[in-house]
Amino acid sequence: MIFRKDAEMDIQKAKQIFDAHGGIMKTKEIQEHKIYSHYLANLVKQGYVERIRHGYYQWQDERAFSEAATIARLFPDAVICRESALQYYGYTDRTPAMWYLAVDRGYTRSRFKIDYPMVKPVFFSQKQMKLGVDIVEIEDVKLQIFNREHIICDCLRQENKMDAQIFNKTIQAYIRDPQKNVPRLMEYAKILRTEKKVRKIIGVWL
Repeated sequence: MIFRKDAEMDIQKAKQIFDAHGGIMKTKEIQEHKIYSHYLANLVKQGYVERIRHGYYQWQDERAFSEAATIARLFPDAVICRESALQYYGYTDRTPAMWYLAVDRGYTRSRFKIDYPMVKPVFFSQKQMKLGVDIVEIEDVKLQIFNREHIICDCLRQENKMDAQIFNKTIQAYIRDPQKNVPRLMEYAKILRTEKKVRKIIGVWL
């Protein structure tokens, strides 16, 4: 399929191709569909497509405003963590200024240099990355997220770096949470080396 510069039909075909890729495509994928650079530049110029980071382009429709869809496409192996996870579980009423994403330590920081949405990589070992990962829907998009117990252990590990008010509210919210799983919390605490803190800070309330 070869695209002509000024054909409306070609714009519809280009949209169909982007739609098949969830609205976001890599440069290589675009080229494989014979959307050549001059036509891609024309789509960008006319506002149909926007470059969201080096080598990635997004079709500009209602999905372009879905941060979750962009996260899922650009970082499919990342796991929502820290403040972003706290907000999802209702443990904080503060909206994070960015998405906190747990990623393997082998990731390069340059992958996270995007204009929108703002993301903050948090590096974990492979063992930690596999511990307590659930699949949830955010903005109708399936994303990976650390479960409650993993998040609480992370908060205990990062207590000195967290806002004291957020930390205290998080602990109290977990204690009141009917979906908490204390045996699992103790299991994770041993793995993540927070067992003493769990017993000292949370254990007295249980």
